[in-house]
Amino acid sequence: QVQLVESGGGLVQPGGSLRLSCAASGSIFRIDATGWYRQAPGKERDLVASITRGGSTNYADSVKGRFTISRDNADNTVYLQMNSLEPEDTAVYYCNADILTVVGGIGRGTTYRRLEVWGQGTLVTVSS
Repeated sequence: QVQLVESGGGLVQPGGSLRLSCAASGSIFRIDATGWYRQAPGKERDLVASITRGGSTNYADSVKGRFTISRDNADNTVYLQMNSLEPEDTAVYYCNADILTVVGGIGRGTTYRRLEVWGQGTLVTVSS
């Protein structure tokens, strides 16, 4: 079983910063694309930022220049550095990853399965 665990959310004043982390664990062979999404009350879940295994990034227009996504492939961890936070950034932030998992077998007999995995979410509240 593979899981993603987010951390780093909390309450911050406007203009402040937070760093979110998402750690993957389980029978992981490789993590390909990963991303951070957010869902504000009464709204749909939207992409905030994504990063490929090679490091190519993509950002929502609303966070460009303020947020930075990064990843550590050795530790199976992805980060979201959030600066100049605004009340409009208040939401539950979810980590998402495209993961190639090991199902069983060894050597040439190893079998894999590709999964899209979501974390449980971490709440970010920007308020004075």
